[in-house]
Amino acid sequence: MPLQSIAAAFQRHFGQEPLLVRAPGRVNLIGEHTDYNGGFVLPAAIDKEIYFAVALNNTNTARLHSYDLDESYSVEMGEMHRDDTQWANYLKGVVAQFQKRGIAVPGFDCMFGGNIPIGAGLSSSAAVECGLGFALNELLGTRLDRMELAKMGQQAEHEFAGVRSGLMDQFASLFGRPEHVVRLDCRSLDYEYFPFDTNACHIVLCNSGVKHSLASSEYNTRRQECEQGVAILQKYYPQVHSLRDATREQIEKHRAELGDVVYRRCRYVVEENLRVESACNHLLEGNLEAFGQDMYGSHAGLRDDYEVSCKELDVLVEVAKMVPGVFGSRMMGGGFGGCTINLVAPDQVDNFVATMTQAYQDKLNLKLETYKTTIVGGVEKVS
Repeated sequence: MPLQSIAAAFQRHFGQEPLLVRAPGRVNLIGEHTDYNGGFVLPAAIDKEIYFAVALNNTNTARLHSYDLDESYSVEMGEMHRDDTQWANYLKGVVAQFQKRGIAVPGFDCMFGGNIPIGAGLSSSAAVECGLGFALNELLGTRLDRMELAKMGQQAEHEFAGVRSGLMDQFASLFGRPEHVVRLDCRSLDYEYFPFDTNACHIVLCNSGVKHSLASSEYNTRRQECEQGVAILQKYYPQVHSLRDATREQIEKHRAELGDVVYRRCRYVVEENLRVESACNHLLEGNLEAFGQDMYGSHAGLRDDYEVSCKELDVLVEVAKMVPGVFGSRMMGGGFGGCTINLVAPDQVDNFVATMTQAYQDKLNLKLETYKTTIVGGVEKVS
């Protein structure tokens, strides 16, 4: 268990008793590329986690240590700026958010490490931000609520990592609940929990192991294409402020003016929001087969209309469809690589992993990493 190791290493390294915090990564079951369009997402916190040991140190210096990299970094409290040490930027970004809110942060010691696979799209950076934010909130008694901590993590990501992410990752890390997924309305920030029976089905991630260079430039292009669609629709429907407000009928009616590409981008987002709603109803009914069909629909839309999939992800979804005990499968995250998320009957998980690993090797001559995960609660103190 990395937590005990980190607690012991902290005491050896800094010579004092720390506050211990667990911060989970996340998966998103359905609702992809809807967040920046004011739509719905359906994430859950998972048992791939970052552990923190943090204590105030009566100095004016933050002494940071990455357990996994075995690297140390020190910074004066008045000098919170970005630099070339990427892992430290996330932590400094969080401190800067407290300072921006007029909260004086004294010197502290921090050691962190965990088991979230880096680069798999499970939001290790959000877990780092939320874990430190939660720890400082506890140590300083600042009583910031979880939504505020999520926004601070997001701002740290924007300003110190240079990634214009939505709020979903930080939200899921802080608001996770065991045996539940949580639907977040990315416009109003209202949220609602839905039961997820982890005895009826397990979540298995298949990491394609590829990250095509298209990912970041194409992400920005998609955002622009959605904005173009909204600008055209707004001329006819002033109430359409984002694709969240648009209907299928409106998009069909103005298909010619939107043009083929923008039309398909808009159609995908509108349909994906409807899929999130129907998927939540299927969870309430305990109908995992129907939920899985929405996942396959999501993947097809991401592949054909939004065009952010890639050969590796498509192969993984096509193979998963044929494996016994699989309810649903789709690509997860920004696209062009990363993981597929698969809902699998518990007694079929081992066979699923073996079949997928073999097929990925046979079809693409690539090695497959898989992660079996379960849904857990959000960021919390650990004794």
